[in-house]
Amino acid sequence: MKAVQFAEFGGPEVLQVREAPDPVPGPDDVLIAVKATTVNRLDLFQRDGSRYKGPLPFTPGLEAAGVVVHTRHGFHEGARVLTTRAAAAKGGGGYASLIAAPAADLVRIPDGVSFEQAVAAGLASSTAWATLFDLGHLKAGERVLIWSGSSGVGSLAIQFAKHAGAWVATTASNETKAAKMRELGADMVINHRTQDVGKALQEVGGVDLVFELVGTTLGTSIEACAPNGRIILIGNLGGQKAEVDTQSWRLKQVTISGGGIRHTSAANEHHILQLIAKGQIKPVIARTFPVEQAAEAHRLLAAGETVGKIVMVHG
Repeated sequence: MKAVQFAEFGGPEVLQVREAPDPVPGPDDVLIAVKATTVNRLDLFQRDGSRYKGPLPFTPGLEAAGVVVHTRHGFHEGARVLTTRAAAAKGGGGYASLIAAPAADLVRIPDGVSFEQAVAAGLASSTAWATLFDLGHLKAGERVLIWSGSSGVGSLAIQFAKHAGAWVATTASNETKAAKMRELGADMVINHRTQDVGKALQEVGGVDLVFELVGTTLGTSIEACAPNGRIILIGNLGGQKAEVDTQSWRLKQVTISGGGIRHTSAANEHHILQLIAKGQIKPVIARTFPVEQAAEAHRLLAAGETVGKIVMVHG
């Protein structure tokens, strides 16, 4: 099979199309011909060596959508499936053209949902759902702040929160991104470069839940909370250290939980795909590349100007 791999750590140029051994399915696995995958921030960190210390060459790709090669474990040959756990598959991640994934990790892709849509939802939607509902216990009528709404996970979190009946605030760095966030349903979009996010949200009564993707903004998230607010710390796009006002934290009785990249249940992942099939949720695809152009896709994500997910397709 073919796979995009890196055999040394470095910049995007270390990503190369290579011939690799076909994966051998284990007793619980299903063989998948991969049709689409995505680029995630973790892929960049693995490639430069900051978040990966394992053997080389390495095949990235946290999620994969494709076609079942042989009927097995109730999945018939030709069935269209998604896994948000491609990193654990035999053969490598979604940058590989063939993977062997545990049947328990597979979700059927409904009619009317393309491979590109399914994978653009993928792990981002699983993390967004798990954060808002499994961990954050978001309810109709509550108010939520979603940092970095233009990201893949942020753009889906906005839609999930609105679908659940919440009031949604988000952040953007420019008016182009802000306009897209409003299209997705955000009730309030704050330019974090020109406005005080915490003050702006306190002026409207604060929020019950914060979907914290930046990390360095944790202090601002505490300020943005109403009394007894909840913060779920998902990512650290801005860095790993933050200064917080412990007095404000204590007096507001704000709860902060570590979330990170999360998977909701397979049943919830299937429900998300059904919402996409019905047109109630729309994954935002920033750009689609052939997987052979993975280096360019990495450069685009690193530039930080995209809205939504970067998808790569296997020919």
